[in-house]
Amino acid sequence: MLSITLRQYEYIVAVAEARSVTAAAARLHVSQPSLSVAISRVEEILGERIFLRRKGSVIVVTPFGHRLVERARDLLALAQEIEKASDANRPVVVGCFEDIAPWYLAPILDVLQRQVPAQAFRGQEGRFASLSRDLAEGKADVALSYDIGFEGRFERLKLRSVVPVAFLPQGHPLADQPSLTLEQIADHPLILSSEGLSVGYIQSLFDALNLAPRIAHRASSLELMRSFAAHGMGIGISYSNPPGHISYDGGALVTLPISSPSAAADLFLFWSGSRAQSPDLQPIVQAIADFF
Repeated sequence: MLSITLRQYEYIVAVAEARSVTAAAARLHVSQPSLSVAISRVEEILGERIFLRRKGSVIVVTPFGHRLVERARDLLALAQEIEKASDANRPVVVGCFEDIAPWYLAPILDVLQRQVPAQAFRGQEGRFASLSRDLAEGKADVALSYDIGFEGRFERLKLRSVVPVAFLPQGHPLADQPSLTLEQIADHPLILSSEGLSVGYIQSLFDALNLAPRIAHRASSLELMRSFAAHGMGIGISYSNPPGHISYDGGALVTLPISSPSAAADLFLFWSGSRAQSPDLQPIVQAIADFF
């Protein structure tokens, strides 16, 4: 706990500027005795004299007092900025899971800016844990993501269902299939995302079917996963399906849907439960819902 209040710092600055307890008390609309007692209390807490008081003389600020007054002015200015701060001019932050951000974030921001032109918007990509934390802490207003790591405290709106895909190299034994099941994939080395919550979710899909796949590699990005798969290092699994059949490094890929019904995942729009009734949020939620 702080021992000195902002009000007491305000008293000290006022006395230093007026060089008079009487004048400072009149300016602050407090009694002179109250002001004197407050200053004496601060000096007692700090163990230093701030002012030298002599009868019939102008108050003198001590060297320590000058340094204190300078810092107190900065503190009071910061406090005023905090009090005057408003969310009115703050951009609405739209978060998006990093793997799907290249597909959705820019188009959604474009739609929002056209439909809610009076409001500024800013996009922000992140992983599951960071998105849920940013929503809870008010650093993001809405987030587009799968329902991984968003337990309990969030409102949510289902936008669509997504079927995962498998990335394989050309010539792989399964590459000529129209689709794959989790049972078929489990017999081959896998490449999964290194995102902690994502790994747990994919693992749970196999656990539900009593399958024990071998994870050969973890990839920190979707394109690294596709590169690994193109070079025959395993089968990549993702809920994002970039167009084209070539990885960034030129490797040839085959992309097949995973047809196991249990593998489908829902894409949601999330926002904090504390903002559920906010009238400013409703047109934003509706615009994003209409986008899908």
